Amino acid sequence: MNSDTAKELLEKLKQKELDEITVSKEDFLTFRAELTKRADFKHFKGIAKHGGITSYVYCDEARS
Repeated sequence: MNSDTAKELLEKLKQKELDEITVSKEDFLTFRAELTKRADFKHFKGIAKHGGITSYVYCDEARS
């Protein structure tokens, strides 16, 4: 995954075109770098799963 792909996936998740994004451990650092640059960063919720996989969902309310 490159940074452009990560940006596109994050925007699709925000626009509700996708319900969830699954990120492998190999792509995690690239994805997270783009995620933390966003002004709406706290609306994304990451859920760690077995094997280094992380799933992200977009929440209407920002987490604290």
